[in-house]
Amino acid sequence: MSTPLAPSPAGALAVEPVPQKVIVFDNVSLAFEENRVLEDVSFHLEHGETKIMLGVAGTGKTLLLKLALGLLKPDRGHIHVLGNDVTAMREQELFALRRQIGMVFQESALFDSMTVKENVAYRLIEEGTPEADVEARVREALRFVELERTIDMFPSELSGGMRRRVAIARAIITRPDVLLYDSPTAGLDPITSTTIIELVVKQRDVYHTSALLVTHRLQDAFIMASHYFDKQANRMRPIEKGQQVEANISFLILKEARVIFDGTAAELARSRDEYIREYIS
Repeated sequence: MSTPLAPSPAGALAVEPVPQKVIVFDNVSLAFEENRVLEDVSFHLEHGETKIMLGVAGTGKTLLLKLALGLLKPDRGHIHVLGNDVTAMREQELFALRRQIGMVFQESALFDSMTVKENVAYRLIEEGTPEADVEARVREALRFVELERTIDMFPSELSGGMRRRVAIARAIITRPDVLLYDSPTAGLDPITSTTIIELVVKQRDVYHTSALLVTHRLQDAFIMASHYFDKQANRMRPIEKGQQVEANISFLILKEARVIFDGTAAELARSRDEYIREYIS
């Protein structure tokens, strides 16, 4: 693991090489009063890996994202993100670390009073990026999600799926080391959901960005595990039998506050655990 980010003379965090394990949860427990929501949760996210987090509602999946961002502190255990122990960091240090993390919220969370361009550019403007660079980067991000034509529109003029794609553009514009997706297809119809998952697969296979993805839709998880993004055709394709394609993806399943599975798609398919087999069926 690389040296953690250290404060620079100006008070910001100096960027170090991305460690091989970009996120590590080590025996993390969390409770709200008498309600135990996480108990001795341990797992790690490798550099370039996408880990899909599954489980019924209320099992703490979204809480794991909030803990990784330092928005919540665990009662016990430690969480390392990009080599930094977020459980011990001050808020100013967390702000700097979050610049290296992209977040896609379940409800898009766009600013209604801002144009698409202003929404996508928000973090760049906060960081003082030159205006000429902002324009180019915004167009690049919108082109990635195939929505460059919406640059001067407002969120109210977009469909739910388009707003979700703009949210992805906003998350990737800073070229983050880690992406966190909180149920990116929730509330969308199946066709639009597939469009969103195709963008997640595209980000995975083109830029190899490490990602944690929460979903309630098993079909989304299986599409991601069984497809790859064909750069030449500029589209997602199914992985054919015997085809050598590197889709660096794994699954984490939560049940009653604990991790009950952490492994690859092949390992998940071979699991003999009755609960897991019933859940994925």
